[in-house]
Amino acid sequence: MTEPPRPPGSGDPGNYPPEPTSPGPYPSAEPPTAPLSGAPGPAGYPPAGGYPPPTGDQPPSGGYPPAGGYPPPGGYPPPGGYPPGGAYGGPGGGYANNEDKTWALVAHFGGALGALVSFGPLGFVAPLIAYLARGQQSPTVRAHALAALNFQILWSIIAFVLLFVSWCLLFLPSIAVVVIQILFGIIAGMKANEGTPYRYPMTATFIK
Repeated sequence: MTEPPRPPGSGDPGNYPPEPTSPGPYPSAEPPTAPLSGAPGPAGYPPAGGYPPPTGDQPPSGGYPPAGGYPPPGGYPPPGGYPPGGAYGGPGGGYANNEDKTWALVAHFGGALGALVSFGPLGFVAPLIAYLARGQQSPTVRAHALAALNFQILWSIIAFVLLFVSWCLLFLPSIAVVVIQILFGIIAGMKANEGTPYRYPMTATFIK
């Protein structure tokens, strides 16, 4: 006899085709080997973003302190901490050495002294000596000696003329000339002692 037809859903399920599955290499939506949430990933590494955020107690990579944490290299003070000019200072007053200052004073004070001793005509002698002895080696002495020499040459000539004429006239003009030579010679010497060149008034430039 033939077997009567069976109602739907009954009988051997193996006669029916399997239910369609989702496409992909795995029969289910989630691969069987997918790591659970929070579980380490492949090779034992935690998933991305699983590292704790760095704290402020940890130094930067390499073990170096942050920028700005070092003292000045070598322990030296910062620039500007040293006294100006260093521990040594040059000779004051604008002279390279004491010898230049001495010859400058000789030119000025010597001119005044020569005018006093000779009553005028020999006021140029001391500046001339200073110029010849030191003027070629020191520009400072040369400047002082030339200033005194030009002044004293002019007034030495005037003193000589008036001294010659005064033998027949009064001595007052000669006295006035000598006073001018002495006065301005002393003033120039005081300025030279301070290291300041002095410009003689009422002078001429005979030597350059």
